[in-house]
Amino acid sequence: MAKGSANWDSAFDTLIDSFKALNALLDKQGIKPAGNPMIVYTSTDDTGFTFLAEIPVDQDPKNLAKDMSIGKSPEGKALKFVHRGSYDNMDNTYEAITNHLDDKKLEAKDTFIEEYLTDPLKTAEDKLVINVYVPLK
Repeated sequence: MAKGSANWDSAFDTLIDSFKALNALLDKQGIKPAGNPMIVYTSTDDTGFTFLAEIPVDQDPKNLAKDMSIGKSPEGKALKFVHRGSYDNMDNTYEAITNHLDDKKLEAKDTFIEEYLTDPLKTAEDKLVINVYVPLK
């Protein structure tokens, strides 16, 4: 996983750069991903966010960059929502998620997880398919 932060204006480019760095490390060491890439949002505010870019693997990579580490993906009960389309339209998905949580009187943890079912490095941005997991308290 790679730790990072971004402002909302450059969010997608920053996330893509993190995935590129992780993929480069794995490619160099001949390690194949064992699942879809994910973004775990660790904090957000009006100006930006902090995150962990994660790629599941079956073996531990070596010689990690200083902002990289090895860890476990989040676990526990979560709701799953599917976003189709560009990253710029994610606001609509998150607004629908918030409304759903309010309607059902559910309380989410302060973390959201995006699992990229389509490769964000190779897929046209308006063709993205992203599972959004909302861990519940």
